[in-house]
Amino acid sequence: MARNAEKAMTALARFRQAQMEEGKVKERRPFLASECSELPKAEKWRRQIISEISKKVAQIQNAGLGEFKIRDLNDEINKLLREKVHWEVRIKELGGPDYARVGPRMLDHEGKEVPGNRGYKYFGAARDLPGVRELFEKEPAPALRKTRAELMKEVDAEYYGYRDEDDGVLLPLEALHEKQAVLEAVQRWRTEKESRLSGDKQEVVEEEEEESIYSVHREEPDEEESREEPEGEEGGVTFIAHVPVPSQREVEEALVRRKKMELLQRYASETLQAQSQTAKTLLGL
Repeated sequence: MARNAEKAMTALARFRQAQMEEGKVKERRPFLASECSELPKAEKWRRQIISEISKKVAQIQNAGLGEFKIRDLNDEINKLLREKVHWEVRIKELGGPDYARVGPRMLDHEGKEVPGNRGYKYFGAARDLPGVRELFEKEPAPALRKTRAELMKEVDAEYYGYRDEDDGVLLPLEALHEKQAVLEAVQRWRTEKESRLSGDKQEVVEEEEEESIYSVHREEPDEEESREEPEGEEGGVTFIAHVPVPSQREVEEALVRRKKMELLQRYASETLQAQSQTAKTLLGL
């Protein structure tokens, strides 16, 4: 029993001695950066974290890993980034350089700065995941409304239409439209003229067809009277009016006097009518 214990102790001592000789004793990185009190070791752990980040960034470039694997790799990279920041703070506390100020920015394999939202970064194929692409799409900037002074700066002769003929397109169109308008106006004038002339002809015919109130109707004379009436030089019949026939002017004057009398009887008083009658009597009218 004692012999076996002695053999075990001897083997353990030999194993430890061999590890120390070959330098194969691996130290485990502390869970908290505050547990490290040596600057070289803190630098060593920072470099180790950067190496792990580089490996995982190279893996996440493969879009065929699947959505869940890509999300897990992206979470691990962000966790390592936070741990690297803790070690950089600890290095600064131990008197080392301030990597947060002088360190390079985080870039992807294309040399572009890694996009993220509130400190969380997306690498490689993680930027093409559903719901992630929309985070990086920039909304179009709203159009700025110009002030009145800016609008007035753009007002020139072309704004008022003084240069419309310079392009050589408007003048031919205006000439064509003007020619068409003239033809339509001439056609309309001719149509109105023809309709007016036809209307005048119809009125003349109607006036000729109307019976004149002053014309004397010729009655067929009796056989005896026709025998007694002498024939004129040209063989025509001579008519003799036995009563005075008023002229057209006399008829119009009579109608005017009659109209005046009707108006006087309608609107004038009896006294005014008597005075008017007296004045006419004195004047001999």
